[in-house]
Amino acid sequence: MNKVLFLHDTNISLKRGAELTITQLVNLGIQLGYLVETDLLTNFEVTTSKIQQTDLIVLNSTSRCRFEKKLLRYLVDENINYIKIEFDYNFCIRRNILCTVDRGIRNCCDNEKYHLYHEVFGNAKLNAFQSPKHFEDHYAFYGESVANKIIMPPTVEVEKLQVSELKNETVIPFFGDVSYLKGGEALLDYALENPQFTFQVYGKNELRRELPSNVFLNDYIPNEEVLKILGHSKYFFCKPVWPEPSGRLAAEAFLSDCEMITNDRVGTWSFDFYPNNKERAKKEMKETPQLFWDNVGRILNQNEAETVPDLGNVLVYKSYGGLGDIFFCLPSLIHLKEVSKSVSFAVHPRLVSFFTRYFKEITIVDEEKIKEKEANFEKIIELGNYPAFRGYDLPHALRYSTHKKVKQHAIQHHIDGLAKFHKNYSNQYKGYPYFERDTDYENPYYTVHPGAGFLLKIWPTENYAKLIEELHRLFPKLKCKIILGKEDPNPADFFTKEMPHIDYVTGGLDDIGKVMERAFFHIGNDAGITHVAGAFNVPTVGIYGPTGPGSWGSFAEFNEIIWGKKGNCELRCNYDVIINCPDRVCLSSTTVPKVLSALYTLLQKAYEDLAVELKVNPLLEVDFSEKDCLLKINENELLIEYRDLTMKSSVEEILKGNFKENYSEDEESLIHVFMEQQVLFCIPELK
Repeated sequence: MNKVLFLHDTNISLKRGAELTITQLVNLGIQLGYLVETDLLTNFEVTTSKIQQTDLIVLNSTSRCRFEKKLLRYLVDENINYIKIEFDYNFCIRRNILCTVDRGIRNCCDNEKYHLYHEVFGNAKLNAFQSPKHFEDHYAFYGESVANKIIMPPTVEVEKLQVSELKNETVIPFFGDVSYLKGGEALLDYALENPQFTFQVYGKNELRRELPSNVFLNDYIPNEEVLKILGHSKYFFCKPVWPEPSGRLAAEAFLSDCEMITNDRVGTWSFDFYPNNKERAKKEMKETPQLFWDNVGRILNQNEAETVPDLGNVLVYKSYGGLGDIFFCLPSLIHLKEVSKSVSFAVHPRLVSFFTRYFKEITIVDEEKIKEKEANFEKIIELGNYPAFRGYDLPHALRYSTHKKVKQHAIQHHIDGLAKFHKNYSNQYKGYPYFERDTDYENPYYTVHPGAGFLLKIWPTENYAKLIEELHRLFPKLKCKIILGKEDPNPADFFTKEMPHIDYVTGGLDDIGKVMERAFFHIGNDAGITHVAGAFNVPTVGIYGPTGPGSWGSFAEFNEIIWGKKGNCELRCNYDVIINCPDRVCLSSTTVPKVLSALYTLLQKAYEDLAVELKVNPLLEVDFSEKDCLLKINENELLIEYRDLTMKSSVEEILKGNFKENYSEDEESLIHVFMEQQVLFCIPELK
């Protein structure tokens, strides 16, 4: 006898839609001869012990479970056989994907949970959704990961309906709390506009507004009473704000011959039996529990593992966006190759030689010539631009469903976008691709790019000149290679002395690639060259201003990002704001010492094994006195009290940058504290 375990985060004695459905499914399973048990997810060890003794898991809602992610990770990693029944939108931290109907909702998702659900749906033996619209909403986010599915109409107990020929035309019932998501605001507005009706609410008022005089609150009532009231009601009000997955109550009202005062956000209305075929609706709703258990039987009797065909030969275009946008796409193409027979990446003719040389995992093709051979590909994808800007007008355009909803780097948005095409596509960013690089430790040099495609994003060029001069003073043997495009400003216009250690790179991307192959570190703006450095995994300091680094930051393994907007400007930048900004404080507020401090931080992390030279933080301010000294770095303060004159002398010499070969044990401890507080950095000896 097969054992089936239902996992759910809420006691099924609470007779809401999900709990009513689960109760029906459990009861029918027992009648059919299965050993069925329900676990309410209160103890991880107890739950996993039950899972190990079960033939099939039915995974329901888990958002209220305190070990939800751990449980889901366990189910996926241990290859447990499970069916996922989705009652809400549990991948969303709010469980309501309100962001799809309210443009003001941004960054509402838990990234880890959102990406975990790609695997949860993809590894399920079956995914069950509450309505066609419910499935479509999930498909927009997860694509083929949810394609192995059934759609379950609300399991209304049709035989318990109590439809009356006499309908009350003056009273409109509302079951549940008057809340924002359930359409409480719309209900009260409708009540004010229609004083001829009385509104009987069976629940609480959760809105911060006074109830109209024709709205009355009542205690909650059992489902049998609900059906009786619906059977005698002419009208039913249901205008949810969120996309209601199903709307069991709405379905009961529909089958009770109520006239609907509703909107398009009720999942039940997306079935083709609505609004004109009540008899077919009743038939499908009655058959739903048996349909579920028929699938359970099929899964339990399935001996062979499911094989999912690959995508075949795939052609990917990137017809819109700057140079940096192209590099942000590369990790997603690596993932795409894992589920495809081949992947060809179409780029501008001038980029073909560069990507052919460095991006060896993918076939690089000329975007102009390949159009004549599109018939050779089973799938064509246009990455357009993220965020979409005219990109959806392009043929084969990819829609980025996660834009403004999941707070993450553009790289991950591209990965999530392509993940929709295949259930086995890994949506976990693995930290590549990094082009082959061989740093020149004997004759080290760094690269600088003082320009950007949009010149209002650049750090003042005179600051770049000061920085290059200061680096030459600090590290006189360290070479510098300045990358200059045709429109890029030149720091040489602001040098105060001869700079013989500088070379200029003025060629195309192939020339830039050659210098990146051996660069020790890179400093640049929010620009394409910064992301070229990221592709070579060159440790990078990125200087950002109007455009935030959250989505566009350097993706090198080691990078330090300076964003001058925080604490200096609260404006949300767009093109009009940027071009009319009088001082660009988000960039002008970044000082040379601040960039040097970021560089020391970067070098200490990136070259930990080579770190032998101490440097004082350029941002350090010291207030010396006879008995102590106060150290300030930005808004952080550290008070050092002297034990004796020896300690006073040691502290003063160290903080002035007068270092010696050997230190006492006490001095070593002091230096260790200074390094922990970023008063000192230990970096490679760039001599």
